[in-house]
Amino acid sequence: MSGYLYLDLKDGKELIKSRNFPKKFASCSSGKVALIGVGGNIGDVKREFNRLLVKLKRDALVKVLNTSVIYKNPPFGYLEQAYFFNTLILIETKLQAMELLRYLQRVEKHFGRKRLFKDAPRTLDLDIIFYEKQKINKIPKLIIPHPHWSERDSVVLPLKFLKGAKCLAKVL
Repeated sequence: MSGYLYLDLKDGKELIKSRNFPKKFASCSSGKVALIGVGGNIGDVKREFNRLLVKLKRDALVKVLNTSVIYKNPPFGYLEQAYFFNTLILIETKLQAMELLRYLQRVEKHFGRKRLFKDAPRTLDLDIIFYEKQKINKIPKLIIPHPHWSERDSVVLPLKFLKGAKCLAKVL
């Protein structure tokens, strides 16, 4: 596919690079920094990731700092579905964590997200992986750091491509 560079890992897993993934967009300033996990497996997911990036960059509530590579990987939990595409977006915002969660849920809905059942296929899934260096436990709505992030290749592998991001130290 034009505009994408694919690195085959094995078992259908791939790392994918494009014009916008990975990329540095801005430097951080005085806002709060959050790392957002992005995933999806319905439709043209890579195109939707680019559309998401455009939407976020146009929104005054967030500032996109960096993106990671895209990682294609098998589903977990409910296995009878297509492989997922995942990436990370480092943002800066003035929103508090719960406000950011509500904002991201509105963005998911804008992109057609429907919550049919746990681990169901989805057009777009946005998760707050880290928010500043805070630990938040408002079960069931918000747990930060995101539970089991360190056990998920869909977070760990893309995170390696953000290691040079100056603002990353504000969340890790």
